[in-house]
Amino acid sequence: MATHQSNGHGAAAENGHGNGKSNGHVKVATHQSNGKSNGHSNGHAEEVDWKFARAKDGVLATTGAKKSIRAIRYKISASIEENGPRPVLPLAHGDPSVFPAFRTAVEAEDAVAAALRTGELNCYPAGVGLPAARSAVAEHLSKDVPYELSADDIFLTAGGTQAIEVIIPVLAQPGANILLPRPGYPNYEARAAFNRLEVRHFDLLPEKGWEIDIDGLESIADKNTVAMVIINPNNPCGSVYSYEHLAKVAEAARKLGILVIADEVYGKLVLGSAPFIPMGVFGHIAPVLAIGSLSKSWIVPGWRLGWVAVYDPKRILQETKIATSITNYLNVSTDPATFIQGALPQILENTKEDFFKRIIGLLKESSEICYKNIKENKYISCPHKPEGSMFVMVKLNLHLLEEIHDDIDFCCKLAKEESVILCPGSVLGMENWVRITFAIVPSSLQDGLERIKNFCQRNKKKPITDY
Repeated sequence: MATHQSNGHGAAAENGHGNGKSNGHVKVATHQSNGKSNGHSNGHAEEVDWKFARAKDGVLATTGAKKSIRAIRYKISASIEENGPRPVLPLAHGDPSVFPAFRTAVEAEDAVAAALRTGELNCYPAGVGLPAARSAVAEHLSKDVPYELSADDIFLTAGGTQAIEVIIPVLAQPGANILLPRPGYPNYEARAAFNRLEVRHFDLLPEKGWEIDIDGLESIADKNTVAMVIINPNNPCGSVYSYEHLAKVAEAARKLGILVIADEVYGKLVLGSAPFIPMGVFGHIAPVLAIGSLSKSWIVPGWRLGWVAVYDPKRILQETKIATSITNYLNVSTDPATFIQGALPQILENTKEDFFKRIIGLLKESSEICYKNIKENKYISCPHKPEGSMFVMVKLNLHLLEEIHDDIDFCCKLAKEESVILCPGSVLGMENWVRITFAIVPSSLQDGLERIKNFCQRNKKKPITDY
């Protein structure tokens, strides 16, 4: 059967739709076979109204590229000359696993190898995760909160990304909205759009160490607000929130009657004197769903092992069936690899503190280099020294640059001229800013920051000369 797009003649012309579309559907003229084995048609064309054609205007077709760091990174990478004289320096995303200095703990590797060699972990796991692995995460997280978590409070996921994919649909309902930070991690907004959950943004305040604007947060909430997201340590800003600030966040959530989604995947990566405080400490004030993973702290994003932890000593999420909904979602979703789950108890128990001290030492050294170089470059500015995670937000002083229109233009031209890849702030909710990762070996970071400075100097505005 051969198909072709209607050209506007015949039936399409008669009903006034010369573009071959009707009511959002695509009509295609289909030649009907005459039933003979030679496959020739009898010349009769029947127009078929394909209902699935509406998907081309749907959320998945129109939203994904706008809200994806990967998509914008690919666009910027396309600006690089393939045979350029210098190596490409990836300062756009936090995956230092490619550098030998950031290799994961030997205890973690041994645990995975041992789990594989048992021959007992080649099966499907339970949808919510292996019981031993869930118990191990509960015990690991309970050390930092004033109450005990149980295995039933832990749901294992395929990395932190799937944890987001699980939580957002559970909260989506007609008319509901969710409060997201600006700047923030775009996967939350993309996932909310896919599930037709309205997004409202509250600001993070650069002049206050990227703290949450709590008054602003409360002002945008209404009776249909179901949750807010907090990222701590923060991606993309590199801030670490104090106990006092988190307590205010919890009280605001209680006042509004909303759930707190705490993204804590960088929880072990604290570089300064401010300690990491889990949002679960305040679970008695407002219920918390916390997202964690091995990806960042153990430098193994490819292992795809994360979790959702329920911090809810008053069992509000049990009564409202949120926990049940998470279970139901995971029962029809994918699972993290069984052998990684099987290795998890040993990974959590056996990894020595020396490993984390080494990783934090590397990140601290690189963050100091990053902050110092930014301060010495008048074409960019950094309002707050990074205290955690792998990132820092940097403002572009575009008024000092020639023919650089916005942050995406800056990143594309930088990639083309200097083979340095940055993440434009607009994809994170902050136009004319960029996110720089310092999760890279110091020598490469220094090289990248010098290339950025050279690019800025080469593209600086020329002084106006009077004749």
